[in-house]
Amino acid sequence: MSGEPKNLPPQGTPVASETDVYAIHGADPEVLAYAMAKYSRSALSMKESLAEISSQRAEQFLNTFYFQYGHRSIADLAHIPFAIERLSLLAAIELVDEQRWDGQERSTRYQDFRRSGWFTPDLGAVTQEYTKAVEALFAAYQRLSAEMLEALKRAIPRPEEMKEDSYTRTLKARAFDVARYLLPLATNTSLGQIVNARTLETQVSRLLTSEFAEVRAIAEKLRKAATEPAWSVHQMDAKVLCEEIGSVDGGCAARATELLLRPVPTAPTLVKYAAPNAYLAESRKELTAAAAELMKGQAIDPAPVVDLLDDTEPLEVELVTSLLYPHCYYSYRQLRNNVASLTAARRDALIALGTKHRGRHDELLRSFSAGQGFRFDILMDIGGFRDMHRHRRCIQLLQGYTDLHGYEEPVCPGQPTLAEAGLEAEYKAAMDAAYAAYRSLRDSGVPEAAQSAQYVLPLGTRCRSMFKMDFAEAFYIAELRSGVAGHFSYRRVAWEMYKAVAERHPALAKHFRIEDVNEPIDLLRR
Repeated sequence: MSGEPKNLPPQGTPVASETDVYAIHGADPEVLAYAMAKYSRSALSMKESLAEISSQRAEQFLNTFYFQYGHRSIADLAHIPFAIERLSLLAAIELVDEQRWDGQERSTRYQDFRRSGWFTPDLGAVTQEYTKAVEALFAAYQRLSAEMLEALKRAIPRPEEMKEDSYTRTLKARAFDVARYLLPLATNTSLGQIVNARTLETQVSRLLTSEFAEVRAIAEKLRKAATEPAWSVHQMDAKVLCEEIGSVDGGCAARATELLLRPVPTAPTLVKYAAPNAYLAESRKELTAAAAELMKGQAIDPAPVVDLLDDTEPLEVELVTSLLYPHCYYSYRQLRNNVASLTAARRDALIALGTKHRGRHDELLRSFSAGQGFRFDILMDIGGFRDMHRHRRCIQLLQGYTDLHGYEEPVCPGQPTLAEAGLEAEYKAAMDAAYAAYRSLRDSGVPEAAQSAQYVLPLGTRCRSMFKMDFAEAFYIAELRSGVAGHFSYRRVAWEMYKAVAERHPALAKHFRIEDVNEPIDLLRR
């Protein structure tokens, strides 16, 4: 009968009553996504689905349901690992700026970045000036690393029970914590990520819309890497198999090698239409102009390291302030005061700027994620921000890099200061020279240099970001990032977050397991 259910066992067939759980290995990402999606349309088990699916059938299915019917959740089921190597710190920050992102990046604490090199944009006539500025920062980084290590050894004797190599390694990490303030955003790093295909598609589209040519080029390479055959660890297995069984059965060895070396494109269907996001590009342009018009002629008011905003303003005021915040350099509070003075009609028009270019499948801009109970406007060094940036259970609005906020000096209670180590003058000279180079490149009249001047800003440069979250995430960040093993930059920010919450909600303060960052610490404790 036409209406009879399909894929059911014949009447009288016993049905398994126990839950079956098994791991799956070796399926192509898109084939596995198709097999999992079939749970909603078929009674087949996962093993049965995988046995009958070919890559061609998977592509046909995805073209139908993913692109024609908009079932984008299917792409959540295809997870793909990538290695992205030799990209600038500036590009890495843009690349990982996804809420649904998992990965790891090279640590400025445990690796010497002198060997990494740096990225040079296409700057034409001012390339030599750019190179000179970056080389000067790397030279200062090298000197500061070595000299701070010696200062630490003078201040902290090695315990008898501690081995020399462990002692030196621990203090070297502390020295890198100081020296990293001098690393420019041009510094090369490497990272690995494991993302689902939907996040990858969004990531590629966003990166293709970047104002930086390096970031746009990385987006193209990500898209290409997802559609071409992946590098396979089984290349080594194939070689071993050939050696082990080739002499016994050459045909078997050849077949094993063929299977192991079968080319596997990771997500050829799911990311093939990723393109620059016109919604992001047009909204960015119009909101930047709107912020400039609203704040015209106003100086940037002084602001604390951490400012916990009250939540008394109407939702419309928060939305407009959040829409404009990433496109200027003002604090959230100063910007909000200006927004609050606008007429309701003007605020409505600004909110409309955030939606007018939205396409059929575009998610709303991140700024529309509003209504969280805890909103922290944070002004901290870029290096410390990179660690805070890893927290995904919150909404982060990031401003651009500029010299307007000045730079931090590395200060850790219990550790020799730059002045005590005789390095303060050298540090300030290196930072001031980098800022002079930044301004010279920015104002050089070379079109690419106006944007790319940001690459010469050191990690000690202050940047502003808004973190919106619930109480659980504020609790988690304050506890985790205040720990004595952490970097002193974000430890101070976590402490200020805790103090702000405790002042507003004193009854909750006793629940935090917090480390007072003003207390000297055991620098040999990791």
